[in-house]
This record gives sequence, structure tokens and C-alpha cells, in this order.
Amino acid sequence: MIKVCGMREPDNIRAVEQLGIDWLGFIFWPDSSRYVAAPPAYLPQRAKRVGVFVDASRDEVLQHVADYQLDIIQLHGHESHDYVQALRTDVPLIIKAFNIATSSDLEKAKPYEGLVNYFLFDAKGKSVGGNGTQFDWSVLNAYHGQTPFLLSGGIGPDDAERVKAFRHPKCIGIDLNSRFETKPALKDIQKLTTFLTQL
Repeated sequence: MIKVCGMREPDNIRAVEQLGIDWLGFIFWPDSSRYVAAPPAYLPQRAKRVGVFVDASRDEVLQHVADYQLDIIQLHGHESHDYVQALRTDVPLIIKAFNIATSSDLEKAKPYEGLVNYFLFDAKGKSVGGNGTQFDWSVLNAYHGQTPFLLSGGIGPDDAERVKAFRHPKCIGIDLNSRFETKPALKDIQKLTTFLTQL
């Protein structure tokens, strides 16, 4: 499963979707260079729509779910167990993201087992995501949870073989973003096409 995050431009959204991408992510965190302030003229019709939030209010999340007809929400901040529990009844699928550097960082995911549908393991960086940096994927050998996860963090055009070599029984896919861009929120279709062909 392939998720491409940080989408904003209508023609680019359409072109990326036509590559057969499964999930397309829209970032609703105002501090992001990929922030989506209003619905683009084109939103994916086949690919699942993922809304990315960072410590947003419950009302804000629900408003975006309605405005963008989101299929999935991704929580990339310090959202508490109780906050997620309160959202569960009103939103579709939930991804909880965690920034990982060492195996001890995986402990942060344990309280969310059985509460969310997916985890996303990203690299630690200056921003909460989209830093273009990787972490040591072997750290994930220490993850023994039951929640499926997406692998994220600086996966780039030259990483197809590394992705293919990665094995974990709970890994369901990868998340691509900044290293496939010509500028923030604009994906390079040729780079994505080549990468997907190699995969």
C-alpha cells in the first residue's frame, strides 16, 4: 500500500492518483509548508483521502472530515488516549503517528493499541513530519504490537530496493512525501513513476 502525503495542487492530485496510489494525504496543520487552507478544485475520487492533523480540536477535525469527505484521519501530534477515544465514534479510520529514533520510542505507541486502526512510524526531525530524514528501520524489530503500521520518514527515489528488503509482519505500506517533491506540496510525477516501477 502506498500513501503519498502533502498534496495540495489540483492537477498534481489528479496526476498522482492516476499512478494508482492508494491513499493521498492532505495536511491541515497551519505551520506546515504543505498546509491546505481550502478544498482544492480536484479531490481524489478513487484514492482514499487522508487528513493530517497536529493537536487540532475535535470540532476542527470533524469539520474537515465533512468538508473534504475524509476517509481516514492521521493524528501527528500529542493527542491523548482520551482525545482519540472521543473521536472514534465520529470519524472513519484513524492513524496515529509517532516519531521514532530508538526502540524506546516505540513505547509511546502502546497506549493506543486497540484504539486506532493504524500506526505510522516517522523519523524525528525539526518538524512533526515532512523532514526528508530517515531513521534506522531495524529499530522496528522491537515492535511487537498488533496494530498494522506504515513506514514513513524520508523515503526517497533511490530507496526502492531498501523498501523491498524491509520485512515486518505488521508493515502494510509506505508513506512518501518531501523527497518526491519539486517544491512543497508539488510531487514529481516522473520520480514517483520510476520508484513505483522499481517496487
